[in-house]
Amino acid sequence: MNPPPNDTVIRTWARLQRAQHKALSGIEDALRTVGLPPLSWYDVLLELERAGDGGLRPVELEPRMLLPQYSISRLLDRIEAAGYLERRTCSNDGRGQMIVVTRAGRVLRAKMWPVYAGAIGAAVGDKLTAGEARTLDNLLGKILGSEAIG
Repeated sequence: MNPPPNDTVIRTWARLQRAQHKALSGIEDALRTVGLPPLSWYDVLLELERAGDGGLRPVELEPRMLLPQYSISRLLDRIEAAGYLERRTCSNDGRGQMIVVTRAGRVLRAKMWPVYAGAIGAAVGDKLTAGEARTLDNLLGKILGSEAIG
């Protein structure tokens, strides 16, 4: 069993949680202010675009998402009802479904990106120098290990 963390480690953990919450709240507020859907929609549409014309199975989508999504099927239902994705029968398993982004979904994701990018800048880029951002990126990558993103 590991020894309990010291005060600095505990404070770092709390600050990571608060920083994430603050950044995500700012991004969600920015999207909502201009009448765009939530960030989870962007995340889904981006991963479906990256998957290409073949799409993804719902079970393949969740681990690719940056945001936790405990009820992916309801999220997909809402995005599909809005016309931004479609479900197709899986060619090698008639019971399975593939989720594919529509043209409208590609347009929506592209429309969301400038707002999202601006909010990322406000949450992180405007608060850190380029060197500080690199240092934080390296430290977070070290914490994430093999799960580090791009």
